[in-house]
Amino acid sequence: MKPHTEHAAKPMEFNKTPKNIIIEGPIGVGKSSLSKKLAASLGSSLLLENPAENPFLERFYKSPKRYSLPTQLFFLFQRVQQLADAEIQALTGVGQVSDFMLAKDPMFAQLTLDDEEAVLYQQVYQSLCIDAPKPDLMIYLQAPVATLQGRIKKRSIKYEQSIADGYLEKLSDAYTHYFHHYNESPLLIVNAADINPIDNDDDYYALLTHINQIEAGKHFFNPLSLQP
Repeated sequence: MKPHTEHAAKPMEFNKTPKNIIIEGPIGVGKSSLSKKLAASLGSSLLLENPAENPFLERFYKSPKRYSLPTQLFFLFQRVQQLADAEIQALTGVGQVSDFMLAKDPMFAQLTLDDEEAVLYQQVYQSLCIDAPKPDLMIYLQAPVATLQGRIKKRSIKYEQSIADGYLEKLSDAYTHYFHHYNESPLLIVNAADINPIDNDDDYYALLTHINQIEAGKHFFNPLSLQP
């Protein structure tokens, strides 16, 4: 494996690189790490979700039925505020890389809330009159549950260690369904199971070059196709 080198984090010149990029995918797939590196390379601002600020999250993983609604509402309000702040930042003309989309909130709510809670959540969501800006490029990272669990264990966040395979499977299926129908902006679907763009410069620059070539439509990046 080619080691990570300092030049990978320096701003680069790419004529076609979109200004605003969202990187999404299930827990443990590597979206935050890639967002940080990509923002550094492109000289863009960085917008990251901050789960550590959610006081209900650890309790949710221990008792999902009891804490699903407060956990979800906290994330919703947090992300709405983050997007409002990012809209002000966008006035500077600087590009942005984010590791979350607002549409993930209803997706997670559908998975975790019971029927009555889901109705209440939808009422709150609709009352906020959210108009999230569309990205210039959406990147969807996908990987098998075994890969996700391996990465979750590696990063050693205590409250994540109890995440069940069944929950990750449902979450991955929800993302796959969402992006199967996604057409709001150019979409790049990345097989993240066999790529290490954080530590392997060859993987990273292959992905970065692919991003630079995208103009419209749905695209796929499979690192196996790059093997000799």
